[in-house]
Amino acid sequence: MFLTASPQSTLSIMDLIATADPIVKAVMLLLVLSSVACWAIVIEKSIRTWRLKSDVKALESLADGATDAAEADGLVRRILTAAESEANDGVSRGEARSEIRARLERAMKQRFKGELESIESGLPFLATIGSAAPFIGLFGTVWGIMNSFTAIAARQDTSLATVAPGIAEALFATALGLVAAIPAVMAYNHYAVKLGRSSQRGNAAISEIAKQISRPHGDAAGRVEPLRAGKAY
Repeated sequence: MFLTASPQSTLSIMDLIATADPIVKAVMLLLVLSSVACWAIVIEKSIRTWRLKSDVKALESLADGATDAAEADGLVRRILTAAESEANDGVSRGEARSEIRARLERAMKQRFKGELESIESGLPFLATIGSAAPFIGLFGTVWGIMNSFTAIAARQDTSLATVAPGIAEALFATALGLVAAIPAVMAYNHYAVKLGRSSQRGNAAISEIAKQISRPHGDAAGRVEPLRAGKAY
C-alpha cells in the first residue's frame, strides 16, 4: 500500500513508516533495534574503558614505585592476589627466582587478559552491525523500489505522486542502515585501539611488577620469600 501525495499533504517520516510494506517495516525495526543496542554497548564500553584506564595507570604507578601495594584495589588488587598465590606456590616448591618470576608474570597477565576479554564482549556485535547494516538497509531499499514499480504497473501511472512514496520509504531504509552502521564502525575502531594500547601498557607494567616481586630478600640462594597480603613490593 502506498501513500498518495496531494498538494495539500506532506509526506512525513511517520507516514512513511505507517504505509510501508511489511517487509520494509521489518527491516526498519531491525535497524532501529540494532542502533539502540549499539548505543547501549557504546555507553557501557565508555564506562568500562574509563575504569580500565584508571587501573592501568595504577599498575604503572605501582611498577614505578610511586604507590604501595597495600593501597591497591580493584583490578590491581586482583592481579596482585593472583601473583601472591603463584609466588607462594613457587616458594613452597623451592623454585629459583627466574622460575618464580615467570610464574608471577604469567599469572598476572592471564588475570589482566581476562579483564580485557570481558571488556571486549560486545565489540564483535558493533563490528557485525557496522558491516551488515548498510546491506540490510539496501535490501529494504530494493524491496521498496520493487513495490514502486509494481504500483506503476498496476495504476499505469508514472506520475511523481505514484512513485514518490515507495521510493521515499526505500531510501529511508537505506538511511536507517547508515545511521546504525556509521556509529558502530567508529565505536568499534575507537575501543579496539584503546584496548590495544591499554593491553600494551598493562602488560609492560606487569612485567616490571613481576621483576620487583621476584627479587630475592636476603636469601643467598637467590630464593624469594613468601608474599604476604598487602605487602609493599
